[in-house]
Amino acid sequence: MDIIKAAASRYSTKAFDAGKKIGDEQIEQVKNLLRLSPSSTNSQPWHFILASTDEAKARIAKATSGFYVFNERKVLDASHVVVFCAKTAIDETHLNKLLEQENADGRFANQQAMAGQHKGRSYFVNMHRFDYKDAQHWMEKQVYLNVGNFLLGVSALGIDAVPIEGFDARILDEEFGLREKGFTSLVIVPIGYRSEEDFNAALPKSRLEFSEILTEC
Repeated sequence: MDIIKAAASRYSTKAFDAGKKIGDEQIEQVKNLLRLSPSSTNSQPWHFILASTDEAKARIAKATSGFYVFNERKVLDASHVVVFCAKTAIDETHLNKLLEQENADGRFANQQAMAGQHKGRSYFVNMHRFDYKDAQHWMEKQVYLNVGNFLLGVSALGIDAVPIEGFDARILDEEFGLREKGFTSLVIVPIGYRSEEDFNAALPKSRLEFSEILTEC
């Protein structure tokens, strides 16, 4: 599937077929989509939970209780569920880990290039930490870049998905001990294959016209 067809055909799946499972080979591709997403200055301030078993999905579904119960079946019936999490702080330890990985992957021609990368990334990170004081918001933006990349990517793989913000992050964070590990949950994305009962599958896609959203110059 080409990328425009993937963008045109994807939609927010409202009901999954609980009997259909994503194969292991495609799950490896799904995992690579998470890892290969772009982020500002290659900061990668994220962590993911990939649930494949009924038990694991039930743990995530605890966060869809009460007011958010309308999302429970999406989590339980999906083949797999991905939880997108953001770091709660970005420090020198993380910046050095990024630099070491980039060096191991051969991104630097010499020590000068490596030092330049560290200086440049540290500048922007510290700008959000100390000047704008919006580091948490900035890191969450990077996670949402990943979510967008992921939704388009799984559509290209022929997999249905729905991004969910309607859940209790406190419950989910506690269930997986995320805050103690330096993360917090942002978005739940169940993935799998649509049910024949999914009303949203047959509805036309609706977007504003180019005249409303695009200025060509």
